[in-house]
Amino acid sequence: MVRALILPILFLVSGLMVAAGQIAAGSPGSAAVLLLVFVSLAGVFSPLAFPRSISAAEAHRRGAADGWPIVYWRAGCQYCLRLRIRLGRDAHRLHWVDIWRDPAGAAAVRAATGGDETVPTVVVAGRPYVNPDPDWVREQLPRSM
Repeated sequence: MVRALILPILFLVSGLMVAAGQIAAGSPGSAAVLLLVFVSLAGVFSPLAFPRSISAAEAHRRGAADGWPIVYWRAGCQYCLRLRIRLGRDAHRLHWVDIWRDPAGAAAVRAATGGDETVPTVVVAGRPYVNPDPDWVREQLPRSM
């Protein structure tokens, strides 16, 4: 979990330092705007931008029961963020597994990708797809919702 927070914390610390410099230079308005930008970046790259993660075992159990795809992801991954944003409200219809928090999830991704941890890796009907198009992922969602 600590590794997932490194980038957001760096954005926050950097934003505070830049804002302090702007305040010292006599530009409190610029400081506020820049701090808001850095806080926004910290939020986007934090695990909070994604639906709640579950374990790989739980994702497989739920996926077998409801047919929803499983997404293996990690915080700070721009491709995972792109998938999450492009899915919009449909993102809650997938099971999300953070590979930095679940060693079994990381192992599943390594097995699917030939040894590396390329994410997002989406598993649909037991078959893994590495960095698929978000529109394709949306098409794979069960129609019952």
